[in-house]
Amino acid sequence: MTNKQELKDRLINEVENHKDELIELCSRLIQIPSENPPGDSTEITEFIDQYLKNAGAETHWYESADKMYNLVSTIGEDRGGKHLIYCGHSDVVPTGDHSKWDFNPTSGEIQNGWLLGRGASDMKAGLGGIIYTFALLKNLDIDLPGQLTLAVVPDEETGGEFGVPWLLENQLIHGDGCLISEPSSPFNPTIGQKGSYWFKLKVFGEPGHGSLSPLAGNNAIINMLDAIHEIRKLWELEIEIPDEVKPLIEKSKRYMREVETDREAFQPVMDHITVNIGRIQGGTKSNMIPESCEVEVDCRLPFGITQDDVSEILHKKLDALGIEYEISRFGFRSNANYTEAEDPVCEAIVNNITYVTGHEAYGVMQWASSDARHFREHHIPVLQYGPAYLPSIHGYNEKVKVEDIVRCCKVYIAAVIDYLYEG
Repeated sequence: MTNKQELKDRLINEVENHKDELIELCSRLIQIPSENPPGDSTEITEFIDQYLKNAGAETHWYESADKMYNLVSTIGEDRGGKHLIYCGHSDVVPTGDHSKWDFNPTSGEIQNGWLLGRGASDMKAGLGGIIYTFALLKNLDIDLPGQLTLAVVPDEETGGEFGVPWLLENQLIHGDGCLISEPSSPFNPTIGQKGSYWFKLKVFGEPGHGSLSPLAGNNAIINMLDAIHEIRKLWELEIEIPDEVKPLIEKSKRYMREVETDREAFQPVMDHITVNIGRIQGGTKSNMIPESCEVEVDCRLPFGITQDDVSEILHKKLDALGIEYEISRFGFRSNANYTEAEDPVCEAIVNNITYVTGHEAYGVMQWASSDARHFREHHIPVLQYGPAYLPSIHGYNEKVKVEDIVRCCKVYIAAVIDYLYEG
């Protein structure tokens, strides 16, 4: 049997020696539009499908919604060994106003060591890395003692249900551990994330002539102002963080102080409910007392409080105002969740970050949400690690360093060997 360490080193060298092919793949992915909305993944799925078939892999297409295609492929034999999933999404957020870009957002150009374009950081470079890893293992006919599944999903950027959750609920993928190649910092994969509580609040009033306000009618916008004042107090709640996750929270705050130093002021988000009043709409015209007003709110929940807890708190606060209202949920829904740092899939990635770079690595919390929550709901340990220039994500002039793409790919391929060969 080939020595595991020798095999790891050989594969890392293969990535280094053929890194131009890796970067060309990532560039090509950027050149294929896959904005969501509208969510048509046909062209990019066809490209990835052919790339995998050229490597000799068998692929399976699953259409979860109109023109939304999940692509799944597995290598290795089911001989009782472990099963690892590498997952990434093919959709990207819209490019927006092209005049505000310094370059063509679908160019996929390389300039001064940067790969440019929409999806460069979120997450076509990471997606390219796991596709390249998968194809390389197949091309080299590596005899894996377990199985590796590649899952390319079409519906992450809208928080939709037609990607990872659809595959899991339909039992089309399974595994003992998972890596999602979502953007992260170079040495700090995300092993946990806050919960998400998005809701719409509609407040009602009584219409009347604007010239008689505030003596006539019941102004829904004024009532909404009172409601917003109470909603924002969620931030002030003192939440008892469970002992088992306190070390993760402290490491995450250390990360914000020492790594993403521009985030130092944001350390309190790790143990508080964040509240963003993201959209408001109300009234008909200035001389009419508004009959209704609606807001959309994005709250992110730390450990120590659940979605049900927040619902109860909100209703108590709003009931006390004596207003007429309706609350409905939409978008991301989850409680805070994490994978233990000692889990084999976390150790395989973290240890190989250090092995490839020689730099200390450790897992941290994510203050947003991703597909990772769905894997954890299905009892599959998961973490996220991928190349990114974090300030450019979802903005204009998105980009990523070429060297970061190569580094991550080396970690991906080394981690497969460590994880599957551990028995």
